[in-house]
Amino acid sequence: QVQLVESGGGLVQAGGSLRLSCAASGRTISTRNMGWFRQAPGQEREFVAVIRWNGGGTRYADPVKGRFTISRDNAKNTVYLEMNSLKPEDTAVYYCAAHRTPFSVVLATAAYEYDYWGQGTQVTVSS
Repeated sequence: QVQLVESGGGLVQAGGSLRLSCAASGRTISTRNMGWFRQAPGQEREFVAVIRWNGGGTRYADPVKGRFTISRDNAKNTVYLEMNSLKPEDTAVYYCAAHRTPFSVVLATAAYEYDYWGQGTQVTVSS
């Protein structure tokens, strides 16, 4: 089992920045692609970003390209999401997730591809 705990969320003004962290315990996540998703009130959970298990590739949703950066430190069993130029539409609960298949070559964007999830951290961007 892998336990994931997100942190770093909060209230920020539009144009500001936040850095989310996702700390894993129980088992290493160094063999798994890791994703970030978000869910706004009344909306479905949506893909934000994913990083390959060895850090050798990333993929972003169009709305966050050029503003968000996903990274990982496998020695610390932690994944990060640096969020810059935040907009009110970025307001959501942000979740990290571990892909269901170790060493996957696919940078998956569908939530069903991930089988371990954190509890989420709230990000609120005021206008």
